[in-house]
Amino acid sequence: MKTVEELRPVVCEAIRSGYRLIDSATVYRNEEALGQILREIFDDVSFGVQRKDLFITSKLSPQNQGFDACYQAVNDSLQRFGLDYFDLYLIHWPGTSKKKLSDPINEENRTNSYKALEKLYSEGKVKHIGVSNYTEKHLSHLLSVCTIIPHVHQFELHPCLHQPGILDLCQKNNIQTQAYSSLGEGSLINGDVKIECLDDIAQRLNRSKALVLLRWAVQHGWVIIPKSKTTARIKENANVLSFEIPKEDMILLDNIHTYEPHRFCWNPSDVY
Repeated sequence: MKTVEELRPVVCEAIRSGYRLIDSATVYRNEEALGQILREIFDDVSFGVQRKDLFITSKLSPQNQGFDACYQAVNDSLQRFGLDYFDLYLIHWPGTSKKKLSDPINEENRTNSYKALEKLYSEGKVKHIGVSNYTEKHLSHLLSVCTIIPHVHQFELHPCLHQPGILDLCQKNNIQTQAYSSLGEGSLINGDVKIECLDDIAQRLNRSKALVLLRWAVQHGWVIIPKSKTTARIKENANVLSFEIPKEDMILLDNIHTYEPHRFCWNPSDVY
């Protein structure tokens, strides 16, 4: 849980550097702090930013799965943020807290949670709805029962976990892919996972490995949500649109997952 004092300098620097997407979640326990900081920013004319200029996302906690619990959780999150609507709201995880991964209730609960999001969408409390950490199986089932096709799917995505199957499913259904953990929780840039071609590409382009990884995702048409605790890296990440990775280097990066596969975050594969 981050305090207002901890978050304020990072959020303010991000806004000043041109960031306009705020990604949060109930489990991050920072919604109230972010809401306070954003109100300060809206009131400070030096930022030149209003609510309509930002794209604010939050996500459902696994303990709030199910229609009624999800509906209430979104309203509670809005209250903590001090907002009238979210630009995007996602089901954070396909499972339910305190339920076995194999329990069929997981499928029933996330289906009903999504129905609640569809209702909230119709009420204007969320402008876009979607999911996070869904496998092909989870997303295929949702597509067979939903009324509104998810606008966004957010999942772990980097050259060591390039998931063609789920990417193809999103593309075929016009679902926007949003990548998280683009730097492999730091392991792809701090030497924990050594990838020679990434080092070579970064050196040739005179860019940091972090910036190359972010640009790789952008060139694929995926939304990125880079996170950092330091203002210097926030400024650096904002330069992701200032260069392009050559086609031959994109191919090299695309192939990394075939010989150096790694998953650094949650694995939803065993959730029923």
